[in-house]
Order: sequence, then C-alpha cells, then structure tokens
Amino acid sequence: ATRTKSADVERADSGIGQMPARKWRNRAAETLSSLQAWEAHRPCTDCGERDLPGETDGQNCNQRRADLCEKCRKRRTERKESVLEFVNTEASYGEDLRIIKEEFYLPMQAAGLLSQEQLLGIFSNIQELIDLNENFLEVLQEEIDQAFDQGDVDLMTVCIGEIFLEFVNMLPAFQTYCLQQSSSVNMLNALEKEKELLRIFLNVSQNDNTALRRMNLRSFLMAPLQRVTKYPLLLSRIIKATTEYHPDHGSLREAKSRIESHLEHINMKTKQEGNTWTLRSFRQDSKKKREVINIEMRETALKTVGWLREETRFVMEGSLQLAQPPDGQWVKKGSKTLKFQNMQVLLLVNMKRVSESSLESAEPGPVKDAVLVLIRDKNNGKFHLLREPLRLSNCIVSTDPDCDDTFELIEIRREAFVFRDSDRARTHHWFRQIRRYSRELGSWKKRRNALPNIMISTPHTRP
Repeated sequence: ATRTKSADVERADSGIGQMPARKWRNRAAETLSSLQAWEAHRPCTDCGERDLPGETDGQNCNQRRADLCEKCRKRRTERKESVLEFVNTEASYGEDLRIIKEEFYLPMQAAGLLSQEQLLGIFSNIQELIDLNENFLEVLQEEIDQAFDQGDVDLMTVCIGEIFLEFVNMLPAFQTYCLQQSSSVNMLNALEKEKELLRIFLNVSQNDNTALRRMNLRSFLMAPLQRVTKYPLLLSRIIKATTEYHPDHGSLREAKSRIESHLEHINMKTKQEGNTWTLRSFRQDSKKKREVINIEMRETALKTVGWLREETRFVMEGSLQLAQPPDGQWVKKGSKTLKFQNMQVLLLVNMKRVSESSLESAEPGPVKDAVLVLIRDKNNGKFHLLREPLRLSNCIVSTDPDCDDTFELIEIRREAFVFRDSDRARTHHWFRQIRRYSRELGSWKKRRNALPNIMISTPHTRP
C-alpha cells in the first residue's frame, strides 16, 4: 500500500496524467504531419514557388534537383547547355587559329613563299589572338572542371560573365585584327595572282590537307571576325537562362554591354578610315548568304523526296562531317583513323495533316516519314546529292562512350555512316534529334529499342 501511494504521488507531482499525455502525443503527431506536408510542397530553391511535382522515387528526394520546380529545372538545363556551348565554341575557334598558324603561316614562312612583311600584312596579330584564346580557354575549362568536381552538375557556380570581364583586354586585339582585315584580303588576292608557287600551295592545302576540312585560307582568316561578333549572342543565351538573383547576372549584362560597345567602336573606326566594309555589314552579309543557301538546299531536298511543302518540316540543317568506315571496328581504332568530308545535311520530317488548313507550327500531327538528305558543297554553282535520302525508318543510330564526339548511323543491310560536327554540343544535338525520329518509325524497332539485332549488347550504346 505504501509503494502504491508513493507512486501515485510521484505521478501527480510530474504533472502528466493519461489525458494530458494523450493530448501531447496527438499534438506531436499533428506537428509532424504538418512538417511532412510542408516538405511535400516545399518551395523551389530558385524561384520560391510551390509548384513542385510529386516525387515518386525515394532516391530523387535526396537530390538537389528535387528542390526545383519544373520551370527552374528547365532553365538550369538551358543555362548549362549555353555555358557549355560558349566553352566548346571557344575551343573550336582556338583550333581554327592554330590551323592558321601551323598549316599556313609556318609552312609559308619556312618555304620562303612570302617575306616577313607580307606575312605580317596577311596574318596581322594572329599570334596575339592565339595567346589570348589559350589563356581564356584554360580559365574557362578550369571553372567547368572545378564545378563538376564539387558536384555542381548544373554548372551554377560557373560565372562566365566574371571571367569574360577579366579577359576584356582581348577586345583591343580583335579590333587590331578587324581593322586590318580588308587590307589583308586585298594583299592575299594580289599576291596569289602574282606568285604561282603561293597559288599552288594554297590549292594543294585545301584539297589534300584533311585538317583544313576543304576550307581555304580566306575562310580561316574570317574566324576572329566570326568569333567576336558571336560573343553578344552567346552571352544573351546565358543571360536568358540565368535568374537575376544569380551572382553572375550583373557581370553577364556588363560583359555583353562591353562587347557591343566595342563592336560599335570598330564600326566607327572602319568608317573613319574610309573602308566600306564594317562588322555590321559582315554580319548582315553572312546572314543573307546563309538564308540563300538554306533556301536552295531546301528546294533541292523537297524535289528529291517529293513531299508536299505544307506537310514537310525541316527539323535541322547545317554542315556535318561524314565518313564511311570500312568495318565495324573503327571505334577501337578511334575516329582519327576515319577520313571525313564536309557535307550539308538536312533532317526532314513528313507530318500528317491535322486539318484541311495549313499545319500547326507546334505539333502538326503524327510522323509519317523522316529522312536525312546529304548534299555536297556547291560545285559549278549547283548543289548535288551524295546519294538518295536516308530513310530513318530503315536506320539505326547509336553512339559509343569512347567516341563521344561522333555518332553512327547504320542503314539496315546497306551502308554505315559516321557523323560529327566541329562543335561537340551540336553533334550531340544532331544525334538526339535523329534518334528521336528513328525510334518513332518502325514497330520492330520499338520492340527492340532501335537495335538492329537482339543480340547486340545494350551497354555499348547510349540509352
């Protein structure tokens, strides 16, 4: 009896009876459910909105990207692609600069084809541009590598604007080159008519040197002009995909403003020196030339496939490098063993009519057919087909991790082709588009996941 009484006193002194304890447990359960409800509808870490999709995979909940709404996920993906495009195109531009020096300048200097003064008049300050590109690209690549090492898969810590402003001293070097471009081309034209050995060297280099991609010296000398006029466009794409709260947003806008002001200054200087050629006219002429070429190629492609214009959609078009491997072992040997040639490629899709009126631009309808049209560069003023169009319903497209700068397209029971673009990001974009339409056509490929043979090992192909 004494033991029971002391226990009752102890329970009364604690102040927690059965009813209060039950209420406390209920309140704790309500609090926990409230926290779980908030977690289920947690705000996006980028914009603060609460329109996150429901998570079905428990592992995805632990990922950083699970804290983003669909709109911000898409924006981050676009920003990452824009940043990689900036870096990859800078690398391609640097490769063209090195080709100018190693394949033209140094051989012409060693052979004594031109004097040092003539070489300086044609190539201007090309060495300065090479040095600036190497330093700029090195810093850009270090930022990319560091972001990936730290687990930043979206490259949100990469600040292109800040890096560009650090290398803003490269703009005067572009100005020096651009102001001398007109006189450089005139000098090259005059010397090529005057010196037969120079003319032979340039012709042989263009036709036999695979590193030149069938391009002449004048085309490579335009690379710095094309690069400096493309900077505003590349920066605009990154700005569009970067939120105003990002630490690099202000630097990106300042970098774009600096380069646009410098381009206007170059235009003003060229007019003051009495030149009719300006960067603005160069950009306008280049755009008009591309539009005319695209129209001619589209007409050639439409005439070849015989589709109605209103049922045809041009998904992609542009220049690609093409090779035909003699066997299937080229991946082990590497793509460097292949002989590539430049080719104009158009991806055409034949869509079903959704009504009697014209096709809608967004989603016209189901895909009836899709082809790749391969067109050679102009010869005697006309485009010529390499072969009949490749119908994607009869093709397999795949790529290998060991050769991620190329993709392979196999025409069943016929030929195999290896494609690549000078820009790796563009190569991947071509691959994704072609693979998408090849999988939509042909029921047998849907069952086999677009593999030509059920015995093929899937780990060797990109999913």
